[in-house]
Amino acid sequence: MAPSHVLKCCQRGLAWIPVIFINAIVCWSYYAYVVELCIYTISNTEEQVIYLLVFHVFFFMFIWSYWKTIISKPVGPSKEFCLPKVDKELYEKEENAEAQQEILKRVARNLPIYTRTGSGAIRYCDCCQLIKPDRCHHCSTCDRCVLKMDHHCPWVNNCVGFSNYKFFVLFLVYSMLYCVYTAATVLQYFIKFWTLCRRRAIEHCPENHLPDTHAKFHVLFLFFVAAMFFISVLSLFSYHLWLVGKNRTTIEAFRAPVFRNGPDKNGFTLGFRKNVTQVFGDQKKFWFLPIYSSLGDGYTFPTRLVNPDSEQGNVEHQAIKCTVDGQTNPRPLSESQNHLLANDIHSEKQKDQSPTNIEVCQPVSITMVNES
Repeated sequence: MAPSHVLKCCQRGLAWIPVIFINAIVCWSYYAYVVELCIYTISNTEEQVIYLLVFHVFFFMFIWSYWKTIISKPVGPSKEFCLPKVDKELYEKEENAEAQQEILKRVARNLPIYTRTGSGAIRYCDCCQLIKPDRCHHCSTCDRCVLKMDHHCPWVNNCVGFSNYKFFVLFLVYSMLYCVYTAATVLQYFIKFWTLCRRRAIEHCPENHLPDTHAKFHVLFLFFVAAMFFISVLSLFSYHLWLVGKNRTTIEAFRAPVFRNGPDKNGFTLGFRKNVTQVFGDQKKFWFLPIYSSLGDGYTFPTRLVNPDSEQGNVEHQAIKCTVDGQTNPRPLSESQNHLLANDIHSEKQKDQSPTNIEVCQPVSITMVNES
């Protein structure tokens, strides 16, 4: 037991190395830009002030969103998804897989669960000993189940999921803006320093040459580092922007969620505008701030399913507590769905009453939505 405990402590300590590396690079880039470039290299006071003001805006937003992603604890399922003591004992004693599934189905009948495993079984976590809510997965690194898990990111040493996915996307946005602004403003001095290095042997340098000081090494490396990180972050941001537009997680992009009627990679897609609203919220003034504003409770999500799950009981009046950003509020299971789709009900009822256009917003019975 002791060696295992020591090994886990070492693993937790080593997991912070990527975070320390990123912060070291950021601290050096701040010094190189503010001190070596703006103070020692740029002689124009007006240019200095403008560069420093814009730089600090991007730097502050980048650091804010980055650390919000790191310190936001992943939200796990509540106790309602744990097996009752009697059922848990029966489940552990039972050796037959089919009998175990019957126990899980009986418990899950009163829970808002509509996704299954690839074989159609109830999704149960043996490590956490609970029934997994929709879009919930177990993280082997964090050793816990995470609501709407996207992936475990070593650069933030945290699971990216329901509680911090918005912060993670904003971290990509502001890190990309931070890098591209740094590279763009450093470019002209990078060219001048590079030209100076190539003309060392020439006796008469151009009139606008810069002094051959140690600042040139910081400026040269700053441009290369900023450009390199911008290219890498741009590809990652583009991928997650596509995921947000499709209302998918990274896990769902590789393995489609399975409903009772089979796998459906577009099962949670509601249209681009509503998909973005699910992550960033319905108040646009908070979209670009690392402040929690995502819709939903992390347990239930609007779906494109046509038929309700016949095995599910009446869960309309249940309330499950979800703690995000230090706030714990009981929320009706259907609130996020009604809030997201209520604007379409009146107009759609007047357009078409065809059963083919009826969709289910779990766990609400039937809701008319616009498929475009």
